[in-house]
Amino acid sequence: MKVNECMCDNVLWVNPNTTICECANLMADHKIGCIPVCNTEKNVVGLITDRDILLRSVCCGKNAKTTPVSEIMSTQVCCCNSNEELKYAENLMSENQIRRLPIVENNKIVGILSIGDISRNPNTNKESFITTFDNICSCGNKNHQ
Repeated sequence: MKVNECMCDNVLWVNPNTTICECANLMADHKIGCIPVCNTEKNVVGLITDRDILLRSVCCGKNAKTTPVSEIMSTQVCCCNSNEELKYAENLMSENQIRRLPIVENNKIVGILSIGDISRNPNTNKESFITTFDNICSCGNKNHQ
């Protein structure tokens, strides 16, 4: 199965100058926990999660109404091509312990793949999914801080 058969292709994204408050409101309105940050060409330049907002903004006393997401976003973003096999995407998610993966075509954002998308797809290999989920949730010897 290909990534484009499982991903959400109705992806929202913000630009680096979007304020933290605007981004948080967008997340709340759409009930999502992650938004890619893209430049004007729709190239992924970062990723912001609800956790980033909490730990890198609220806990640090940043003004969410004036601070751009570029100040708190993750810039080392793992992406995947929409034509890749789902197993490849699952491996990326496992290795990097991430629950959401921006999907690109010609370096432009076209979707996002979440662990939930994989679990809800009726064609998902359940054993592979369980392994991926276990690896993402593992506190093993991964080099994450």
